[in-house]
Amino acid sequence: MSDFVSDFWSIWISAIVIIGILGVGALLFTQSKTNVKKGEQAQTMGHVWDGDLEEYNNPLPSWWMWMFYITIAFAVGYLALYPGLGKFPGLRGWTSVGQYKEERAQAEAKYQPLYDKFLKQDIKVVAADKEAQEMGKRFYLTYCMQCHGADARGAKGFPNLTDSDWLYGGTPEQVHQSVAEGHRGQMPAWGAAFGEEKVKDVTNYVLSLSGKKADAERVSRGKETFAATCAACHGADGKGNQAIGAPNLTDNIWLYGGTEKAVIDTITNGRTNQMPAWKDFLGEGKVHLLTAYVWGLSNNAPAKAK
Repeated sequence: MSDFVSDFWSIWISAIVIIGILGVGALLFTQSKTNVKKGEQAQTMGHVWDGDLEEYNNPLPSWWMWMFYITIAFAVGYLALYPGLGKFPGLRGWTSVGQYKEERAQAEAKYQPLYDKFLKQDIKVVAADKEAQEMGKRFYLTYCMQCHGADARGAKGFPNLTDSDWLYGGTPEQVHQSVAEGHRGQMPAWGAAFGEEKVKDVTNYVLSLSGKKADAERVSRGKETFAATCAACHGADGKGNQAIGAPNLTDNIWLYGGTEKAVIDTITNGRTNQMPAWKDFLGEGKVHLLTAYVWGLSNNAPAKAK
């Protein structure tokens, strides 16, 4: 599909390129006609510097001009074979996307047998295999590090993958589902419904669940609001629900921060986050290796990023 939304731009760019090449060629041709016969002296251009430094109208060196002619010939050949003249695709029909797909297909053909070998093995077995872990680590550093960090300890809004706390479950099957299918988590905004004071009440109750310092009076009021609204997702005991990705509020592990200010912000404005699905992009073999690596980070002591 062409990037041009109008034929005008294709014609405009093609015209600029062609006129530019013809113009350079014409300039070289006219300059090649400038000759100084043997025994004659080139005339000056009338420019003088420092009293005695003059500019002469000497012809350009032949080797220098032929280099430019060769450059023009190369440009014409390149534009005939490859895209560069607006919508004209070039005689070879080359595209960067096509080259990428070709190179990827070659790589897949080379490494697919290795992926298939590990795909037949249980995730726990793959997680204990040194070669598989090295491959999984490379996949992680390529596709996952940007969010979860090079050490897999996460950041604000991105879970730590080296501990035992899992939003959607930490079994090999659950981790595989997270990597393959992705997740979209959403915490609704309660600021408008609760009002400022009730938000502070619920915040203090939530903080008390993990043993943090909280105002006793607000905790008492917040508990009632929590039971009426928040317990539907986080549970009556506040221990969360992995089926829907509702965090455990009793373990003092916070995805967006556990200060009073951070919790107030979360309750007031809500949160929206997304883990992308990698199955279609990576394929089942790579997802299997990546799953084994991630699962191993919190289950295999030598593989933990401590």
